[in-house]
Amino acid sequence: MHCPFCSHSETKVIDSRLVADGDQVRRRRECQECGERFTTFESAELLLPRVIKSNGSRQPFDEAKLRSGILRAIEKRPVSLERVELTINRIKHRLRATGEPEVNTLSVGELVMDELRDLDDVAYVRFASVYRSFQDINEFREEIERLDAGKIKRDE
Repeated sequence: MHCPFCSHSETKVIDSRLVADGDQVRRRRECQECGERFTTFESAELLLPRVIKSNGSRQPFDEAKLRSGILRAIEKRPVSLERVELTINRIKHRLRATGEPEVNTLSVGELVMDELRDLDDVAYVRFASVYRSFQDINEFREEIERLDAGKIKRDE
């Protein structure tokens, strides 16, 4: 690490501490040349895969877009923002865990639906209706029946 004061390349770490709930390391450093002290922060660079859209275009994963879709699905539902953030973090973790450099939007949508199914039934059906482009009431009914059947199996 180069000193930000004199640009000397030799600095010494004099203190390290975990910050941000253990997601970052704060280091106090001292320049071996000028003696100035400064602080650096270190965190892991965890890359999310690029998303392949249905038209074949590729774009970086957009957490804001994910959050927006989930917030629309849970609108006026008794779901805390803390639970939403945990859900978003689980989705991102699952995407990283694939180890793939690219994933298609279908995979991302399925991950979101898996998480929403456990978060809130109404939010799940709302998201599924848009994601799967429901055309009529029968498609809603069929999805709700699948949801109920899945809950019965989990309760047994």
